[in-house]
Amino acid sequence: MLAVTLASMAGGAGGAVVLRHAWADRARERPVLVAAGWVMLFATVLLGAWSIGPVKGMAVGGAAIGIGALGVVVQGRVRRAARASRDSLAPEPLEGPSRAWRGWMKFLLAGPLGMTAAMGVAFCYAAWAPGDPRTRIIIGGLLMPVAWALAMTWTLADQRLLRALGVLVGTTVAGFALAAMRGLA
Repeated sequence: MLAVTLASMAGGAGGAVVLRHAWADRARERPVLVAAGWVMLFATVLLGAWSIGPVKGMAVGGAAIGIGALGVVVQGRVRRAARASRDSLAPEPLEGPSRAWRGWMKFLLAGPLGMTAAMGVAFCYAAWAPGDPRTRIIIGGLLMPVAWALAMTWTLADQRLLRALGVLVGTTVAGFALAAMRGLA
């Protein structure tokens, strides 16, 4: 198994080197090198699956490829001088004077609309996920506050209110529509 791990690490590093060279020059496309890099990575996974079994071999091959590719990425790192420090670590989200209506809009987007989007995702999960219905309902209920927190965080960090509105409304409509389609079927 050690030999397969080392071979997979070498294959991952080799595939990453080929892909790095293919993607280094953005002016010229090199589809042959890109294909060769992906084939090398795929062949490395197949080598692991063939030598020590499909499940264990693919797991070891995938993990070792990641380690080998990480070695290639670390070799290409560039150390830069630190920037001059600012007064605060995080810049203000909106430069200029604040507007009260933006605050209210963000409150409405992150609060009630974010909650309905999270409920739509939770209902969709509870309706469509495989498994026992009781487990799906419990996981959907636990998923709802997490999805709401993600929606709130993203909405409050995004400066484009119309994009946030569109995504939250689209998620709400899609989630509830998919849950209703499953309920009607």
